[in-house]
Amino acid sequence: MNIKSIRSEEDLAAALARMEQLWGAEIGTPEGNELDALASLIEMYEAKHYPMPPGRSHRDH
Repeated sequence: MNIKSIRSEEDLAAALARMEQLWGAEIGTPEGNELDALASLIEMYEAKHYPMPPGRSHRDH
């Protein structure tokens, strides 16, 4: 497992590609832990760089 911070669009693309490879990994396995960590990093990056407008959520659609 080699997890790095996501600081650029290139880092994001690499993290998303790795996440796709790990998709379906069992919880508690090294792969599952890596998937969970990547999901958190991606979520933080996207929240900072692609914020949702105030007062809207995915449930509004």
